Amino acid sequence: MGLLIFLLMIGVPIVEIVVFIKVGGWLGVGPTVAIVILAAIFGATLLRRQGFAVLMRVRESLAAGRLPLDEMFDGLCLLVAGVLLLTPGLVTDAIGFLLFVPPVRAVVRRIISAYLLASGRIHTPAGGPPRPPPGGPPVIEGEYEEVDDRRRPRREDGDGNPWRHDKS
Repeated sequence: MGLLIFLLMIGVPIVEIVVFIKVGGWLGVGPTVAIVILAAIFGATLLRRQGFAVLMRVRESLAAGRLPLDEMFDGLCLLVAGVLLLTPGLVTDAIGFLLFVPPVRAVVRRIISAYLLASGRIHTPAGGPPRPPPGGPPVIEGEYEEVDDRRRPRREDGDGNPWRHDKS
């Protein structure tokens, strides 16, 4: 994993420089820089709008008693998209804008989920986690053991309460 990050830190700037040179030679320096600046401004606006939409979906999921896993993944994708759009570069801008498209995020979610499940880093129960019925009382799982009160010595004070030990 460390090697992958190292290669990305070296490879991404090299790819960005090559793309800048190619696009700058084709369009000119001014329009190329303008594209990068406009992409950052447009991306920040888009990030704000979609970020609020994801936040509202998280609230709706929580109110319905569901874990907002898909919504949280969408929020993470939007965070990565925002970082990529604020990073100067045309390739990072393109990847950042792709992460704003919901079907692209769904594909990325399926790929990452399949990878994590195959790697054994996460485990899910056969039918998924149990969910409480919407609008019903909360379900608390636990274990219990029945105790026969006839075998337990009773300590009664004057009012018949077997569990009260102080005389107040």
